[in-house]
Amino acid sequence: MNLSLEAFNQLYREYYGRFNRYAYSYVKDKSVAEDFTSETFLQYWESRHSLAPGSNIPAYILKIIKNKCLNYLEHIRIQNAGSEQMQRHSEWELRTRIATLEACDPTELLSNELQHIIDKTLQTLPEQTRHIFILSRYYNKSHKEIASTCHIGTKAVEFHITKALKALRINLKDYF
Repeated sequence: MNLSLEAFNQLYREYYGRFNRYAYSYVKDKSVAEDFTSETFLQYWESRHSLAPGSNIPAYILKIIKNKCLNYLEHIRIQNAGSEQMQRHSEWELRTRIATLEACDPTELLSNELQHIIDKTLQTLPEQTRHIFILSRYYNKSHKEIASTCHIGTKAVEFHITKALKALRINLKDYF
């Protein structure tokens, strides 16, 4: 179908507002609705020669907008389903950690033998590594707080804690 630019501009002026409101009524996002409407008019203009003579142009444009809205809403639905699944997993993990922690008996976990191995291992570490590890694990200081206290960077704090944990893993390997 051959449509002049003047006829296209008339079509655009007459239907753009209606089609934009139609899209907005479903997507509930002004900029998305405007994008869909503008893109569809452009898509129509570029494919206008391939339409059959006598085609209902407003219906053709509206059908494209409808399909864009459907695809958009389906995408949002899938995103929401994924977010809900991640939320449910996070809640399950949190409940499990709480239940595990509530069931934990610290006196059992830290038997004299284990504590002796831990203390002995810590004594073999360089003084700064031992100090940083103790601040982290026994005093629950954050890496940032430790870095500030020891006048080092947070990466250095991570290095020392990793070094201490490696030594502990080696010495406690029989207990894991």
